[in-house]
Amino acid sequence: MIRALIFDFDGLILDTESPDIQSWRETYADFGHPFPEEDWLPVIGRSSADLVFNPYEHLELLIGHPIDREAIRAKRRRRNRDLIEGQPILPGVETYIADAQRLGLRLGVASSSTREWVVGQLSRIGLSKDFDTVKCRDDVGAGKPDPGVYLAVLNEFNIKPEQAIALEDSPNGISAANAAGVYCLAVPNAVTRNFSFEHADHVVESLEDLALETLIAQAEESRRAL
Repeated sequence: MIRALIFDFDGLILDTESPDIQSWRETYADFGHPFPEEDWLPVIGRSSADLVFNPYEHLELLIGHPIDREAIRAKRRRRNRDLIEGQPILPGVETYIADAQRLGLRLGVASSSTREWVVGQLSRIGLSKDFDTVKCRDDVGAGKPDPGVYLAVLNEFNIKPEQAIALEDSPNGISAANAAGVYCLAVPNAVTRNFSFEHADHVVESLEDLALETLIAQAEESRRAL
């Protein structure tokens, strides 16, 4: 029986990924170069400590000399913050939260971002009170695709993996849910929609496309079929 719903944060609850790419585009443009989005995309869903592409190093290689990384980082973060503050909560998220509460499910967040970032953004958009727990990379020492954040939520709720459903927007997040043994619904966004989601249990374009009760029935049927 499903007892909990576990949300990713970035790109699933709030589109923080499009602003991140936009701020990098603008940073690279300041130096006369296009931002290589194809190199950045594999980073999505991982912690910064797991970067497979370092844009600061790449930019220095392009222009042939060191840059003031701290100044650029501060400017980009201000721009990123301004862009994110203009983003709405993604479609279907609030309905899923309300339906989960109506059904008596526990609600958690499992994120590769820092606790300061996730809790701060949830508070800003008015959703922090709706989640029973938030687990981030600095709580477990690793980001996705490591399953640590999912295992931490399961432990907090004292439930088995088969009693939870994960909601993810990236392949790295899906891999983390898979490794934790949690049924995973993929909801690709504008940034991640061209990735492969074949390792998800189910894929929808929007949470608005699938009622929570239907998702729960599908997850429970999948478990019975094992």
